[in-house]
Amino acid sequence: MSEKNLIIFLDSGDTIIDESTEIRDEEGIVVSAGLIPGADVMVKTLYERGYTLALVADGDAQSFKNVYKQLNLYDFFTAMIYSENIKAVKPSPRMFRAAAGALELTEADFSRIVMVGNNLSRDVKGANGLGITSVFLSWTTRYPHEPADDSERPRHIIRTPLELLDLVEGLESQLQYEHDSEAV
Repeated sequence: MSEKNLIIFLDSGDTIIDESTEIRDEEGIVVSAGLIPGADVMVKTLYERGYTLALVADGDAQSFKNVYKQLNLYDFFTAMIYSENIKAVKPSPRMFRAAAGALELTEADFSRIVMVGNNLSRDVKGANGLGITSVFLSWTTRYPHEPADDSERPRHIIRTPLELLDLVEGLESQLQYEHDSEAV
């Protein structure tokens, strides 16, 4: 397994976890939840192919720990950035910068980061604002599918988690080609 140039930031709710299946305790912490069909295969396959994965999600740290450990997905992420710990929510640049920092990336690396999420006003807008490649997963009907303005317009749209696999491979190839061309 060779390490890839592309770094994948993933949102959680309605990107990996089906928000409609969340069961919460009396404090509002998610104690269990189900997956979007194919999301577990997507995460594991990206990891097995050598991609560095970071969870960049709004919510409580304990909720994510509960769910990702229950679903055996916790260890596939090199970094997990939660709004509770950062004291900001997406589209705040602090969320994305914290994830990049946890991976020892700088702003010069933003062009090789892909942010995948289900929310145009949070995931896509935040990524676009920093020059990070935005991918909108249009799986849910819970959030708008039409951008409010250009800042919410995704670079790519997928309808299922498994569609990300081919998209990422294509983006990785393009990045490798650009890198090889610069080296000549």
